[in-house]
Amino acid sequence: MTASAVKQQVLELGGAFMISREARAFGETTGVPGFQGAYTRGRGGVLGDVDADVVTAAFGFFEPGGVRAAWESVPMPAAEAAVDYMVACRDFGQRKLAAFEQSDRLVELLRRVVDAAPSTGLPLFAGWRAMPVPEDGRAAALQLTHVLRELRGGLHLIAVIANGLTPLQAILVAGSPIYDGPGHAKFLGWTEPFETVTDDMRVRWAAAEKLTDELIAPCFEVLDDAEREELTALMREAHRVALSR
Repeated sequence: MTASAVKQQVLELGGAFMISREARAFGETTGVPGFQGAYTRGRGGVLGDVDADVVTAAFGFFEPGGVRAAWESVPMPAAEAAVDYMVACRDFGQRKLAAFEQSDRLVELLRRVVDAAPSTGLPLFAGWRAMPVPEDGRAAALQLTHVLRELRGGLHLIAVIANGLTPLQAILVAGSPIYDGPGHAKFLGWTEPFETVTDDMRVRWAAAEKLTDELIAPCFEVLDDAEREELTALMREAHRVALSR
């Protein structure tokens, strides 16, 4: 299944941008030090100048009070922050995919997938998909990877709730590539004490992962079998080029 075959590449390549030098440079332009304010205003900027509760609803896995503090700490208008964050994403793509020769073809395939995907219940995906895609293939490849990441992230939030888990419980089970569950929960603004992860929570989280794959799988059906295999190979190569040391 293409959805599971490219999952790691989409999550890690999109995630790498969020902690990149380009993202940090964007943060410096906001006048507010630290990661959370710039990240929240930049990523959530496509939602418009809304109350922080709207951003919390879209982000899903972040502690609400932390989202409000971060969102309200940055005076930059939301639309401006979204555009500047998008430019940082493009700049990251141009730098990290400089040696990736097939970016134009990857963009072709990614664009067909994201354009065909339904946006119901996925405000961040819809907002980022509406942003203009640049002509430069390397910049566009990273921007569309970010859009695809928002698609999967939004569907995963739906799947978590559908399987009877709270977002915090899902975090405690899953952790992240950098942190264990409690460490990742603290990074996202939640405070201890945390409940103990149970076998039932693990089963529910595994079911949510499976459901996420099932929900996103039809989005790749706009491609034929050969194109899906090609997309998988190109995403793996882009991931290798961008993140190899």
